[in-house]
Amino acid sequence: MSKRVNVIGVGMTKFQKPGASDDYNVMAANAAKVAIEDAKVKFADIESAYVGYVFGDSTCGQRAVYDVGLTGIPVFNVNNNCSTGSTALMLAAQAIQGGIAECVLALGFEKMEKGALGSKYTDRTNPLEKHVDVMVRAQGVNSAPFAAQMFGGAGREYRWKYGTKKETFAKISEKARKHAANNPYALFNTPLSVEEILASEEVFDPLTRFQCCPPTCGAAAAILCSDEFAKKLGITKPIYIAGQVMTTDFPSSFEDSMMKMVGYDMTKNAAKKLYEQTGIGAEDVDVVELHDCFTANELLTYEALGLCPEGQAEKFIWDGDNTYGGKFVTNPSGGLLSKGHPLGATGLAQCTELVWQLRGTGGKRQVKDAKVALQHNLGLGGACVLTMYRT
Repeated sequence: MSKRVNVIGVGMTKFQKPGASDDYNVMAANAAKVAIEDAKVKFADIESAYVGYVFGDSTCGQRAVYDVGLTGIPVFNVNNNCSTGSTALMLAAQAIQGGIAECVLALGFEKMEKGALGSKYTDRTNPLEKHVDVMVRAQGVNSAPFAAQMFGGAGREYRWKYGTKKETFAKISEKARKHAANNPYALFNTPLSVEEILASEEVFDPLTRFQCCPPTCGAAAAILCSDEFAKKLGITKPIYIAGQVMTTDFPSSFEDSMMKMVGYDMTKNAAKKLYEQTGIGAEDVDVVELHDCFTANELLTYEALGLCPEGQAEKFIWDGDNTYGGKFVTNPSGGLLSKGHPLGATGLAQCTELVWQLRGTGGKRQVKDAKVALQHNLGLGGACVLTMYRT
């Protein structure tokens, strides 16, 4: 029998634009210290650390942890593209589940550069080679940022399939900005209308600038522990991880479908496994933090997670079922679109937001009577991590 995993401490820094943040080790250490204080533990209680980042030299994880404490613990560096933070979380959870440790740290950070993501190495096979091949066959390649072409192409495929309006994608970004206005940790706090979002420059049809997540710097952390450790601290009803699943690409990912290439089947399969694992269905979820790197991906993810039937995302959005007063509150934090997307930190920032929501400490963003929370974190290359939290 695996042990239950509790999340007893969370913390994050305010997300900032490239060039405006502290160095990576400072951001990471600050987030870790907040999580440790939140958990009411000492660094000496932590038996191992799982540290995620995408851009940085080897052992940046150690350098970040060393600013929190020097106890000789194992530090595992994790890189899984945009799902790095939740991958670190999953490895940390497995250490508790397997009885390897009683208290561990999951930490994620990123110090990003300005502009669109690009490849750092040109003298070896690109890990997205198969994904690019799909794009070449399905729609061709132009000068737009590759990620925008991929997710924009998936949105365009969906539009052609269901006749979805461009305004529907912009409506998702409007919702993100509205939510982020109540999040002091978010990069963008200024609301935008659908008209303003559509008026921003086009990046790749149907995506405009304000429908693409910005390069961001920041850090987030979580302290996980076993039931026995929580009891020692006098914690009787901690937030716990009810289930967790990771999927990677399937053969269908490399058929001539942009929707499947950007992870639709990874998400759909992971959701099916998670709902079976936990006995919790999509209809039981109160609040969701999902991977809205582009508005198109949020729309696709509604259907892949089963929040609405296939082909019904447009109605779901305009009925307001993705926000307060609707069926599910999605991305109360503002999501990647407005909170920001420091790649290694995103999964743990999602975890932090959902723990706050389940504790009832979400402030102006609080989802009323939230008891069940779902996290979705996706990275091309590829990996999709889903986590279910409960009170």
